[in-house]
Formats: sequence, structure tokens, C-alpha cells
Amino acid sequence: MKGIVVAGVHSGCGKTTITLGLMAAFKRRGLQVAPFKTGPDFIDPGHHTFITDVAGRNLDGWMLKKQTNLEIFKQNSGQSDIAVVEGVMGLFDGYDGRTEAGSTAQMAKWLDLPVLLVVDARSMARSAGALVQGFENFDPDLKFAGVLFNQVGSPVHLDYLTQALAGNVRMPCLGGVGRNPDIEIPSRHLGLVTSDDHGLGDQMQDALADLVESCMDLDALLDSLPRVCTDTPAPPEKKPAFVRIALARDAAFCFYYPENIELLEQAGAQIIYFSPLSDPDLPDNIDGLYLGGGYPELHASTLAENTGFRQAVSLACKNGMPIYAECGGFMTLCRTLEDLDGQYHDMVGCFGFTCRMSKTLRALGYREIRLNRDTILGPAGVTARGHEFHYSSLDDHGEKSVYNACDRTGGTRAVPGFEVNRTLGSYLHLHFKSNPDLPQHFVQACFQYQNQRKLFVNEAP
Repeated sequence: MKGIVVAGVHSGCGKTTITLGLMAAFKRRGLQVAPFKTGPDFIDPGHHTFITDVAGRNLDGWMLKKQTNLEIFKQNSGQSDIAVVEGVMGLFDGYDGRTEAGSTAQMAKWLDLPVLLVVDARSMARSAGALVQGFENFDPDLKFAGVLFNQVGSPVHLDYLTQALAGNVRMPCLGGVGRNPDIEIPSRHLGLVTSDDHGLGDQMQDALADLVESCMDLDALLDSLPRVCTDTPAPPEKKPAFVRIALARDAAFCFYYPENIELLEQAGAQIIYFSPLSDPDLPDNIDGLYLGGGYPELHASTLAENTGFRQAVSLACKNGMPIYAECGGFMTLCRTLEDLDGQYHDMVGCFGFTCRMSKTLRALGYREIRLNRDTILGPAGVTARGHEFHYSSLDDHGEKSVYNACDRTGGTRAVPGFEVNRTLGSYLHLHFKSNPDLPQHFVQACFQYQNQRKLFVNEAP
């Protein structure tokens, strides 16, 4: 198996387009592609999945330990022909300006993969030599496959850029991508539009593959990549399923780490998928509910009109069913959602808050939480890591949080987590691999509810 990390000199340099183009081109050649994304993002892995037909995985140097990242990579790439890892931000950008922690460069070294450096070359000529030389020499332990220039104005422009590298850098120039406004993925307030709302169809995938094929010698790149030894570990054993957990999955609820679902299954859960946008009720005979993040604000009217779904979740909450909700799922469990037009939409009402959308970002960053009392995710004192990224906020609620939280620097952060009955909701997206005990506790809570439900049925007159 071979592998490559696609990284940019800064965020927004076009590395996502290049990554998708490489994946599409490799797949068109009949190669099995293993897709990965550095950082906590959900949207890019969705597009990776759409193109490769393989679940996109996140690798993260802060939420997860080095060994956990290596396990995820090996477990999900060993049977592939090539692994493609999309970087986050600029190549060396991480938690701060002093260390490599959390950066794409750190992940590339952990995985022992070479880097394809993407450089936005607009308004640049000989300066490109100095820029690339600096990146090449900044960390001598980092390996480079080459540099690819993006936003190249003309063949003459590319010739200038190539001349600037000659004699100044060791890595080869692999080509230049011209300016092409026709190959753009739509974006919205949280980033690119999700693959659920804007799937990259055959025509777009061919265009992305053609873009890469036309600007670089893909055969030469493949030949230059070293083989990576990935001793694929045996998949973890799954317990026989003894609880049923309903998981919301549609265009409004699509932000899940695959490992979160897999860890629930390994703990003994059967996952039952359903759509809050179209299903008028919850699945039958379930013992728990998981509402992930997404874009409920874009589908607020449909969710408000689905009174069957809202009433079923409200009743489940009152009956003590374990319900876990993150970000968009949490917003849906509030009493009301106010959209950007000032329109109010009735939501489920487990929590008595009004959730208001804003045009400005309200929170962004890594978070570590510690439970300050027993919850469906574990007893007091349990810790876990995740991230938050949202444009909405709650009205003045005065409710006490079950989370004590800090950011990546250890500074105290207000990241409320609320539990009503056995319903836990928060803006935070937790990665269960940061503490695999969490899904174990959730499944056990579902099992306790199952037994209580059976006891109630047996004792009913």
C-alpha cells in the first residue's frame, strides 16, 4: 500500500479540490482508495466517502493519542492500494506557534507518509522559490513528494514558478493547476456544502479527475511514493447485540465519526437508522436514541411539521429513554429554533431553551470535558475530548451544566452539557475514541432502560 498527505501552505489554498481530484483520478484507474482527513471536520470526509465509496476517517493529534491515530489508519488502509490524507489548515499550523502539536506535519510524520505541498501561486513568481524552500527546510524530518501550484494564470506563469524552484529546492515541481471557476464545491456558513446536499456526481468527479490528470504526471507520482508497511490489526470483536439504538441519519443529521457508531456496536448495540425529516415516528422497540450534528436549521420547517417525530422523542425523554444529542441534534431537542430570518420553529422541547441562529460564529475549538455528576455517558469524573463549531446560541437558561470544560490550552471554557431525565445534549461533538468507556456506559444505560421497560410491561395490569 502507498500513501500521500495533501497539505497546503495555508488554509484555503485549494488542497480540498486537489485531494478530491486525486481520489477521483485514483479511483478511475481502478485503485482502492483509503480516504482520511486531519482534524475534526465532518464535511470533507463526507465528500471523500462519496468519491471513494469508502468511509472517510478523521485523524486528529489532539482529540486522539498517537497510537489511536495509527490504529485508525492501519485498520482502514491495509487492504487499499493507496491512502490519501487531506491536511488541515497550513502544513505546520497546529495548536500554537511554538510546537507541531495538532498539525498536518505531525500527522505526516506519525504515518511516515510524504507530503504533496499545494501552493496558491496567484500574484507570485520567483517568490515561490523562497516560499517552497522555507517549507522544505523548516522540518528536516518531514518528507515531500513534491509541490503542486494552484491558481496558475498561464503556461508562462507556470514556467516562471518552475524556474524559481530550480537549484533552490530539492522537491520536484509536479505541475500547476489553472484557474477554473467551473470546478467549485458550494459552501455555506459551516464550510463546504455536505455530500448529502451536494453529492459530487459522475460529471463532477470526472472533472476533478481530469483536472489532476491534466496538470501533473500521476504515473510518476505513484511510482515515486514508497510503500507503507501497514500490519493491519485484527478488527475488534463485537459483543452480540443486546440493545437497539436508533440513530438519526439524513440531510439534517449527518455529522458522525464512524468510530462512534462502531464502538457502540462493539459494546453490544444494534444501530437502527431513521430519518427525522421523513419518518413520522421512532423505530420500534428501541432502547436508546443518538441524534448527531448537521444542519437542522436548514430543515427547521420540515422538522417542525413532523409532529409525530417530535412527540415520539418528547415521550421517550419523559419515559427515561437514554438520548444522546450533539450540536444539531441538541438544537432539535430545544423548545424552539429561531432561524436567520427571525422565524420561530417548534422543536422537540426536551430542553426549555430557544436556540437562535446567528450570522457570526459563536464558538470554535477543541474542548475537553469532565463530567461533574453521573450521566448516561458515565459517572462523575469521566473525561473525553471533542470540538465545537456552531453559529447558534441559547437564550438565558440558568441551567447547571453537567460538563466542566477546558480548551486545548487548559483554559476554562463554558461548554454546557445538559441532562433532563436520561436525555443528554450539548453543542460539543465528542470523539468516543478519546475515551472508549463512553459508548460502553451509554449502551449499559440503554440496557437498564430495556429492563425497566420489560418490568413495566410485565407488571402492567
